[in-house]
Amino acid sequence: MHAHQRQPEMPTLQVLPVAQLLLHEQHDTQRSEPLQQRLQQEGMLKNPPIVAPIATNGSDQDELRYVVLDGANRVTVMRALGIAHIAAQVVDYEDPELVLDTWHHLIKGMHGQRLLDLLRALDCAALRQTDLMQARALLARRDIVAFVQTVEREVWVVECRGDLHACNHCLNEVVNAYKSEARIFRANTDHLDELLPLYDQVNALIVFPRFAPAEVMELARVGACLPAGITRHLIPRRALRINLPLEVLRSPDSLAEKNRWLADWMKQKVAAKTARFYQESTFLFDE
Repeated sequence: MHAHQRQPEMPTLQVLPVAQLLLHEQHDTQRSEPLQQRLQQEGMLKNPPIVAPIATNGSDQDELRYVVLDGANRVTVMRALGIAHIAAQVVDYEDPELVLDTWHHLIKGMHGQRLLDLLRALDCAALRQTDLMQARALLARRDIVAFVQTVEREVWVVECRGDLHACNHCLNEVVNAYKSEARIFRANTDHLDELLPLYDQVNALIVFPRFAPAEVMELARVGACLPAGITRHLIPRRALRINLPLEVLRSPDSLAEKNRWLADWMKQKVAAKTARFYQESTFLFDE
């Protein structure tokens, strides 16, 4: 580390009651079922979910809850396993380094025309063909809830009228229309031509809007969830591979005792120099 570089701030890890966590997105059964099997086999929580505090009734600390920004599948699995506590990384949602971006859905196993027929059948939405430039402009203005690009180069916009909650309902209906039949890959670009060389036999790309943090908080506060795999939070100083034994979280110890254990665990990791900060961007090939 050069002399002018400061030691990065350590992530805030806490053991929290699972009951105090609010999801802002649906869990993804294509991911949560294999995750549950892996957690049971390995007996450890590899990566902590990311949460941000929210007061659900005024500012009374007794009503403090945490919105899960990333990790809906992990939280859902812990609930399914009957584990009351979970280790999470607590972040400030107003941190200027924290970015809320969007995932788009690249689908495989469903013909583009089948997808369009399913979307036409939705009561909450209207489908209209257009060109890519117009679709991008409409989505940027939030005049539509999504648009579809097929591999045949057709572009269709999904129109829905209403407030945030009406549009969220429609988005869920859109994703529900294809999620049980198609395999979904998450993409961070709406340029279909860039994605086609990376995937075999894909059929279409569904492009979603970018949400604001206030919208995420509002939906979570009232118990409404966006579809799985749309919001993409880029977290500074993210904690990964903590490999926390589930037996610690399952134990009958109090929440305070578990947090003391976690604080001691972090001190030991730092002292042993096994906690490392990587400034550079990385690719992981074992996720």
